[in-house]
Amino acid sequence: MRLDKPIGTWLLYLPCTWSIGLAAEPGCFPDWYMLSLFGTGAILMRGAGCTINDMWDRDYDKKVTRTANRPIAAGDISTFQSFIFLGGQLTLALGVLLCLNYYSIALGAASLLLVITYPLMKRITYWPQLALGLTFNWGALLGWSAIKGSCDPSVCLPLYFSGVMWTLMYDTIYAHQDKTDDALIGLKSTALRFSENTKQWLSGFSVAMLGTLSLVGVNSDQTLPYYAALVAVGTHLTHQIYTLDIHRPEDCWEKFTSNRTIGLIVFLGIVIGNLWKEKKTDKTKKNIDSRIEN
Repeated sequence: MRLDKPIGTWLLYLPCTWSIGLAAEPGCFPDWYMLSLFGTGAILMRGAGCTINDMWDRDYDKKVTRTANRPIAAGDISTFQSFIFLGGQLTLALGVLLCLNYYSIALGAASLLLVITYPLMKRITYWPQLALGLTFNWGALLGWSAIKGSCDPSVCLPLYFSGVMWTLMYDTIYAHQDKTDDALIGLKSTALRFSENTKQWLSGFSVAMLGTLSLVGVNSDQTLPYYAALVAVGTHLTHQIYTLDIHRPEDCWEKFTSNRTIGLIVFLGIVIGNLWKEKKTDKTKKNIDSRIEN
């Protein structure tokens, strides 16, 4: 439905896979079935969120240069057609959800209220990016419960919080592209709220993100590769924030899209970290067996 956020599916998909990787026990990772299942579900729900957003914002999008050509705003797709398309997306997403356990089905269904209402937040608060973060990172809770049958608050909550902080960062950068038009038509965003203090806020969000991801690693017994990945993420974020020019839309777009690298680094850190964990477990088991034989 929308083509202006080509990395949007990655930004939603990766928090889901983070939690699946962290939930895996040594010897059972990678679970490619669950990864593919969550990838499909994340793409469907990300698409549904974009469809809902474009339906709510069709009158506003017409007034913003960058969004005026979106299908609904431009009149290429009618409201009825968009409802049919949305129904297909949600039906397929429900099919994915029903493949999970009952706890996860209930948890996934609970996210629908956020998916439907988050596009409205820009009309009533300068923090719509917070609502977006709460919505997009629901997979951090759902991924763990899909494997374990329930959520472990010591891991799931800091993981969810870190994802929210990340969303606040990248979508604030994204919002700086439209801040002039948004101010003229009465829409709100963290870009308008933070204004010239944006870099200070982004720095705070990045510290909170890295801090909670570190806590996730401690609580899930992660290994050296995971923490090395966090160092790489911290370096990337530092460069991203330092070089950001909030007054150049093209630079904001470039910085926004660079967040796909952050997601991939964290994901690879989890994958390699779990393989390292598995190797250490096997080594420990061999040492125990050797002592028993002796």
